[in-house]
Amino acid sequence: MSHFQHHVFFCLNRRDEGRDCCACHDAERLQAYAKDRVKQLGLAGPGKVRVNKAGCLDRCELGPVVVVYPEAIWYTYVDEKDIDEIVESHLLNGRPVERLMIE
Repeated sequence: MSHFQHHVFFCLNRRDEGRDCCACHDAERLQAYAKDRVKQLGLAGPGKVRVNKAGCLDRCELGPVVVVYPEAIWYTYVDEKDIDEIVESHLLNGRPVERLMIE
């Protein structure tokens, strides 16, 4: 059994030589935003939701990316609106956001 209901990893990788990467798409700021939203909604803590920073998740070409476990659902996102939808639909209500999912 998982220690968290949902464990969320945001890729914050920055590639060398100016190559496209998750960090180039404001991933660090949006990870912090997601963490704050989870706290605001009372979802944070043991047995609930944990939002973490991650190094390279090896999907930069699809980035920015976030993965939600234990379901192993991968998302891409653009802005706070997308993060709100992931947090409220998936993490709060258990409904994955199909429009943001990546294979």
